[in-house]
Amino acid sequence: MHIAVIVTTYNRPDALAAVLEGLLAQNDRDFEVLVADDGSTTDTAQVVRQYQARAKFPLNHVWQEDDGFRAAAIRNRALAATQADYIIFTDGDCIPPIDFVAQQRKLSEPGCFLSGNRLLLSQEFTQQVLAEKTPVHLWRFGDWLRAYRQGHISRLLPLLRLPDIAWMRKLSPRRWQGAKTCNLSAFRTDLLRVNGLDESYTGWGQEDSDLVVRLIRAGLICKSARFSAPVLHLWHKENDRSHLEENQRRLQEVLNATHIRALKGVDQYQ
Repeated sequence: MHIAVIVTTYNRPDALAAVLEGLLAQNDRDFEVLVADDGSTTDTAQVVRQYQARAKFPLNHVWQEDDGFRAAAIRNRALAATQADYIIFTDGDCIPPIDFVAQQRKLSEPGCFLSGNRLLLSQEFTQQVLAEKTPVHLWRFGDWLRAYRQGHISRLLPLLRLPDIAWMRKLSPRRWQGAKTCNLSAFRTDLLRVNGLDESYTGWGQEDSDLVVRLIRAGLICKSARFSAPVLHLWHKENDRSHLEENQRRLQEVLNATHIRALKGVDQYQ
């Protein structure tokens, strides 16, 4: 099974470099990376070129013009640009531990999509990690315990690893709340069946929930990847939420509807 990791980014090349370092260090190498760029300047393109020269896997840069927050659109463009069997969505400020891809592969299952979690890093610690190029993707639990004691992270729970007991991971098969595209994966055929993400959403918020609602409506089970495949989320300022109320209204309409395909989705790029 070939995997594609779609990394969404916008004008944060230092964070993207940290994410790509984590992907270079993966102990599972059978994957490709698509940097889904929502209109960044040439600084981001330069970072991608630098890592293309180092990567042992295909690394492609999918770019669209900067026209406001259009994460759904750039994820769809990246989805259309790959033939991989399995898709992992993450963000350009979410560093993957070295077994992230391997754990996603291990947990992947037909008829399911995976919803993972994240560990939030403090503002001060994020600045330190980026400035000093600290390889946190290589850290062990003892390193994170020290970081917790120093106040760099607020909790250790996302880093705990539990045995893979299948039935425990499916205790909430229809739960869409909490699933986020910073750590979400599914088979490409299932994503195409629901027409990817819905670009009808404008600005930040709810487009990932919309995707998950439609995947569940299409018959897929939400399988938890918690305590197995976390990401390390670098601090950033809160996104502009001026469109959130409208997006919440749109999501409520979707919850009350019956369709599974995005109204404006990936099919326009195929």
